[in-house]
Amino acid sequence: MSSPMPKKSDPSKIVSVSVKVNADPATIFALLADPSKHGEIDGSGSVQNSQSSAPARLSLGATFGMDMKIGVKYKITNEVVEFDEPRRIAWRHFGGHVWRYILEPVEGGTMVTEQFDWNTSKSQLMMRVMNYPAKNRVSIEKTLKRLADRFAS
Repeated sequence: MSSPMPKKSDPSKIVSVSVKVNADPATIFALLADPSKHGEIDGSGSVQNSQSSAPARLSLGATFGMDMKIGVKYKITNEVVEFDEPRRIAWRHFGGHVWRYILEPVEGGTMVTEQFDWNTSKSQLMMRVMNYPAKNRVSIEKTLKRLADRFAS
């Protein structure tokens, strides 16, 4: 018996924002691959710290726990689901949605695209009702500004 065909990705379920950062892709990727640094660039205000069990450097299939806070403190475990150094890194948690960074070299730096991809979310209805795509767009814009500011000359 053959496996079912994978579902096609719906572009309307991917929130995508890009910004030019004045650093090379390898430098930016190193920051993104270090979960202990995620709180330093997070624009949502929800990422607090990586848990002590998190690896120092992410890799494909790695799991890493984060201490979070949205009103109340909680913990979340993510799994790295895409890893193409220094071009792409993405992770997801139990909810199924994916946070992805795509790095493309451009003159004078790197075009960094951050995406919130909810094609694989386990609760599509909740995504819509809670307006997560729009809320995450705002957080992504803030994250990318923090990332760009970190490498501003």
